[in-house]
Amino acid sequence: MPKSQQVLKKIEIQRLKGLVDLEIDFTEKPLTAIFGPNGIGKSTILHALACINHPVNIPIPTVNHRFSEFFTPTTHSTWTGSSFNVYQNFRDGAIIATNHKTHFRKVTGRWSPRYSTRIERYVSFIGIRTCVPIIESETKQSRISFNTTTLNDVNSNRVRNLAGIVMNKTYAAYNRHQSGSKQYIGVETGAINYSSLSMGAGEQRIFAILSEAVQAPNHGLIIIDEIDLLLHQDALFKLIGILNTIATEKNLQIIFTTHAQSLLTLDIIAVRHLYQTPVKTLCFTKTKPDALQRLTGTQIRPLEAFVEDDLAFALVKKICAEEGLSKYVSIKKFGAAINCFTSVSGAILNNIDNQENMLFILDGDEYSTAAEKEDKINKVLTGNTPAHVIQRQSALEKITQFNLPNGESPESYYHQAICELDNAVLNLEQREIVEAARAIGNPGNNHKYFDDVIDRMDYTRDVGLSKLVDLLSLTPEWDNIKENIKNWLDSKRGLILEEEQ
Repeated sequence: MPKSQQVLKKIEIQRLKGLVDLEIDFTEKPLTAIFGPNGIGKSTILHALACINHPVNIPIPTVNHRFSEFFTPTTHSTWTGSSFNVYQNFRDGAIIATNHKTHFRKVTGRWSPRYSTRIERYVSFIGIRTCVPIIESETKQSRISFNTTTLNDVNSNRVRNLAGIVMNKTYAAYNRHQSGSKQYIGVETGAINYSSLSMGAGEQRIFAILSEAVQAPNHGLIIIDEIDLLLHQDALFKLIGILNTIATEKNLQIIFTTHAQSLLTLDIIAVRHLYQTPVKTLCFTKTKPDALQRLTGTQIRPLEAFVEDDLAFALVKKICAEEGLSKYVSIKKFGAAINCFTSVSGAILNNIDNQENMLFILDGDEYSTAAEKEDKINKVLTGNTPAHVIQRQSALEKITQFNLPNGESPESYYHQAICELDNAVLNLEQREIVEAARAIGNPGNNHKYFDDVIDRMDYTRDVGLSKLVDLLSLTPEWDNIKENIKNWLDSKRGLILEEEQ
């Protein structure tokens, strides 16, 4: 019986081209975007993933990608020593396999294990070659005659309609043109009838990507290299939204590489951002670009604080102002809480200057115990030598958090504290803000307590957060919330005085 309900859970790369000691999880969302600078190995990951499954021929024959296709031996490298693990879930009849591990490696002359042992799955790889306009690969220069067939099946009609949404056009027809042994797609829009020989490269690629997504069976895997190439941002965003809808409907996994930083604003994408240190490749999730830029850029101010999001940014900014140190502290966002451990490890592994004056601040609701922090650091900073032990200890010393009651979410806790303020100590504007906060009983999401207040007061987000944090600083809870950050700033005050002398 063929395998079904396949899910690619994660890849663990020991070594593959320039990638070293890297782990990437693919289960967060149907769409996973891999970011990173040129040359770091984004395409290498896609090439490896294209080769991990045995092809299936339903509903259409799929390509049997082999490692030699992407990792061709040369005089410069035979790829010997390449090694990575892949973890997959699948159903085999009545048996449900979870975390099935396959170890791919090249020890001597060939890759193992044998291709026949790979887990069956529908896999489609869409590479850079789909960006090349068809006309540039056409060798015939004389008149080309077509036999045209209009594609009216359900899948073709859906591709035509969806492509029209992405391109902001109305396609009246979607055609297949035959010329000898060659086939071309074609469309009609308005009074114009044209084939892919006359299509722009972006339009051509949109049809290629949508065709693969629409025709793929349930639980398929679609891999796209550089999804943003040749696409305007509006078209790219529409395409991503459509792919997410299709992937959700059919339990597809769509994994793509991109350089489009604008995609970081989309919540429907699981972001995986690669960063290379001298000894390993790090993977950030839900990352913010400014923290990564600091790992490659220069120090701006003597003290550096790294936080999860804009609310934490506003909190730290307020604490620094109260301590009279605002102009000495640079604050940057690293995104999801898990990135705290990757960020501090990146600073240590890359031997970033000014490490002793860096503080990495968690919101306090995740990884709040010493044991949890130690566990996460151990997974990023591996090794058993005395030097590795020192690295891990140094990393842990740079991590702190806002103090919250156990089990409380930050915005919910801060919201409740603000609601309990005495109106007598507030000015008119502050009373209006507090009344707006008190009117919010259940926003449906613990992260929306402040969002709803800001919306009700018609503030911009930065102004609204500043005013809410000002109110929070009037509460009895404030001194405890800020204690760890205040203590760190106090410990660095001598450094600031030395800098000014």
